[in-house]
Amino acid sequence: MTIFAIILFIIFSLNVFGFIINKIFFSNELDNVLPYGKLIEVNGKNMHVYSMGEGEKTIVLLPGLGVALPSADFGPLMRKLSKNFKVVCIEYFGVGFSDKTETSRTNENYTQEIRTVLNAAGFSPPYILMPHSASGIYSEYYATKYPNEISAIIMLDTTSSAKKDVKVPKFVYNIAKIQQATGLSRIINSIVVPRLLKESNGYTKKEISDYKKFMNQALNDTIINQNIFFYDNVNEVMTQDFPNEIPVLKIVPTGTIKQVGEDYQKNHIKKLGENAQYTIFNGSHFIYHTNIKEIYDTTVDFLLKY
Repeated sequence: MTIFAIILFIIFSLNVFGFIINKIFFSNELDNVLPYGKLIEVNGKNMHVYSMGEGEKTIVLLPGLGVALPSADFGPLMRKLSKNFKVVCIEYFGVGFSDKTETSRTNENYTQEIRTVLNAAGFSPPYILMPHSASGIYSEYYATKYPNEISAIIMLDTTSSAKKDVKVPKFVYNIAKIQQATGLSRIINSIVVPRLLKESNGYTKKEISDYKKFMNQALNDTIINQNIFFYDNVNEVMTQDFPNEIPVLKIVPTGTIKQVGEDYQKNHIKKLGENAQYTIFNGSHFIYHTNIKEIYDTTVDFLLKY
C-alpha cells in the first residue's frame, strides 16, 4: 500500500507540475499566429475561411474530426487544386482560427453555418464539396437539403452513412482535456505531427510549425460537443434519401479497406445512388497528405464528365 501510495503521489505531482509548466509557458502560444484567410462573422462569432485560385468552379474543403488547423493541413492540396479551381477551406467553430461556440453541433447547424459563411465570403453556389472523414456526413445532409447548391461531392475517405457509428462516452473527452492541460498530449503530438505533415509532401515549415501549436490546444468544449453529436448526426443522415442527380466520387485508401473492409464502401455507394462511385488509392486515412497528384488528376477527370 505504501508503494502504491508513492506511485500515485508521483503521478499526481507530475501532472500538477505539467499543468503549471503548460500554463506558464504555453498558454499564449497561439497569440502570434495570424489567420491565413478571412474571419467572417456568422451568428455573432468569427469563422475562418481560407481560399485561393481563380477557376470557374468552386471546391469547398471540409475537415474531419480532430484536425487542429485545416487551413495548414489542406495547404498542399489547396495549392494543387487552385491551378484549375477556386478552392475554399472552411474551419468550423472550435477549429483552427475560428471562434468556439455553444451552439449544438447538429447537421442542420453545420449546414447553415457553411452556407452562411460561403455567401458572406463572396462565393456562390453551386459548390463542389470535398469533405474528409466525418465531414462526409455534413456534406450528405447539405446536398439532401439543398441539392441545387451542390454540383458534386468528392469524398476523401468519409464516414459511411450506411452504417451506425460508435458512440464514445463523454468521460473519454474529459480525460483527453486533462492530458492537454497537463502537457501530456504535447509530448505525444511532438511525435505524431512530424509523421503527418512533411516538407517532402509539400508542406511549408510555417504550416508544420503552426499545426503543432494548434494541435497542442485543439481540444475544447465545442469539439467535444461535435464528437458527442456525431453519433446522432450519422443516424439522421442514414434515414435520408440522397439526391440521385448529384454525382459522388469517394476516394478510399487501402489502409481503410484493411480496417473496415470493402463492403463498408460498397454499401455506402449503394446508398448514395446510381451516380456514386468509389476508387481506391494506396495510402492511409489522411490520403491528402500523400496522394495529392492522384487526388488532383482524379478530380479533374471526374468533373470533366459533369
